[in-house]
Amino acid sequence: MRAPERVAAALRALPRPVCAYVYDTAAARGRAAEVRAALPPTATLLYAVKANGHPALVQALATACDGLEVASGGELALAVAAGARRIVFGGPAKTDAELAAALAAGALVNVESGHELRRLDAAARAAGRVADITVRVNRAGAALPGSHAMTGTATPFGVDERDLPDVLALAAALPAIRVHGFGLHAVSNNLDAAAHATFVAEALDWSRARAAAHRVDLRVVNVGGGLGVDYTGAAVMDLAVLRAGLAGLDLTGLDLIVEPGRILAADAGWYAAEVLDLKHTHGRWFAVLRGGTHHFRLPAAWGYSHPFTVLPVDDWPYDWARPQVSGVAVDAVGELCTPRDVLARAHPVSRLRVGDVLVFARTGAYGWDISHHDFLRHPHPRIVVL
Repeated sequence: MRAPERVAAALRALPRPVCAYVYDTAAARGRAAEVRAALPPTATLLYAVKANGHPALVQALATACDGLEVASGGELALAVAAGARRIVFGGPAKTDAELAAALAAGALVNVESGHELRRLDAAARAAGRVADITVRVNRAGAALPGSHAMTGTATPFGVDERDLPDVLALAAALPAIRVHGFGLHAVSNNLDAAAHATFVAEALDWSRARAAAHRVDLRVVNVGGGLGVDYTGAAVMDLAVLRAGLAGLDLTGLDLIVEPGRILAADAGWYAAEVLDLKHTHGRWFAVLRGGTHHFRLPAAWGYSHPFTVLPVDDWPYDWARPQVSGVAVDAVGELCTPRDVLARAHPVSRLRVGDVLVFARTGAYGWDISHHDFLRHPHPRIVVL
């Protein structure tokens, strides 16, 4: 996917060698509007800050969505600073300080265990508050297609479904805990919209049945995120199919919370790195970049080749012939001292010169935020916000 002209113009204006992320807040808001249109009108749309915590993007999506989902004290501070109208705090390793901060912020806490429930009750009593919670449940047989299964298998996330009666009984006995429903986030990066709609409908039925069985005043069903994008092509979860599958759901008396991150942020970001050298070894061409997996870790972590386009840069500051290749396949590799610093393999280029810039689209989610920034202590990429 070629970068829009305003992104290309921002990159051309940067000092050499170019190494940058460009974030387009208008693109993020536009995608949020598309996702909202696919959901039932009364559903709550939250942005999962873990996908990209840059303050400008968080601010834009806090406004475009109904609020934010956070998973740490640092993300909670971002959400408060952004003026989020609603905050849900999830994650399996909340500290006492984070629980106290969540109470102070008025967040709905997605509780992960009986021990966490007791600690939250203690914090709420100390603060003279009542903690509003959902119980995150690792259900049996609730798996969806995607890159990471969170439920239906052994993971550290949520309460095992078999232990749910005991946890709900404990919650009922704790004076500063008020249970509103369940957190049922099941998968990351699912492209099957029809399967996702079926999952949501089934999650509602499951929640109603469990609430009736355990005398829970059911008000909230949080189905998490998981709305996917394809990093190797142009596909995104088909929101029209999702909308059709969710049409007609009975949400009477229920707040259906959806917390996507990747689908909202991915296409709002581009990573760009200048070609510092072109090398040919053992039959392969390598474009060596001012950048790499310490800035954009996902291709190495997931073992795939991320597509790029070439932004030509005509300026050549040296008095010798400019190295270039034509009609070959190149591996786009970074500046780290490891052969695993690879962003793309065997990517065909019609022409590529030292000094041109490779632009990697769809890098606005789980790009800079999950990368090992300081390995080898290279300078960080510039961040440009449009």
